[in-house]
Amino acid sequence: MSYCEYIKTTTGWAIDLNKTYHDEKYGFPIEDDNELFGRLLLEINQAGLSWSTILKKETAFRTAYDNFNIETIANYTETDEARLLADPGIIRNRLKVKAAIHNAQAIMELKNEYGSFKNWLDHHHPKTKDEWTKLFKKTFKFTGGEIVNEFLLSTGYLEGAHTPDCPIYQKILKERPAWNR
Repeated sequence: MSYCEYIKTTTGWAIDLNKTYHDEKYGFPIEDDNELFGRLLLEINQAGLSWSTILKKETAFRTAYDNFNIETIANYTETDEARLLADPGIIRNRLKVKAAIHNAQAIMELKNEYGSFKNWLDHHHPKTKDEWTKLFKKTFKFTGGEIVNEFLLSTGYLEGAHTPDCPIYQKILKERPAWNR
């Protein structure tokens, strides 16, 4: 089921969070490195959970992880790691917390070579999902195929975030996502 179909059929508390995300964020290009990193961090934390759970905790993630500031997170210490593992507002999974810190450090290295995380993504675009997955696994931690796919769909690097009959599809086309350049 596509995310568009899911939005049409979902009811209850999750619909408002998911509809806002679907209509305003999912598939739209992101220019800011910290926001790109934040989306990757959220996608990694979603593994094994529902996206609704992550959306419900997004503000807590943003607070716990210093507004997704890559440089700050890359310099986290064991004290910061312990703080995150004790924070009930986020997902307290040691592997996911360690991945966030490692991935921020990896992005700092990419920024030295490419100028930004976004430039690194643009440099490697276009790739197939499998090629992207291999690249992400070589570069980052906790980035399996589904996480990489959702990250790239949600940030406009892979086509398919919305179906062509979805009203948001045309809005995204106007934003010139990477898959449509």
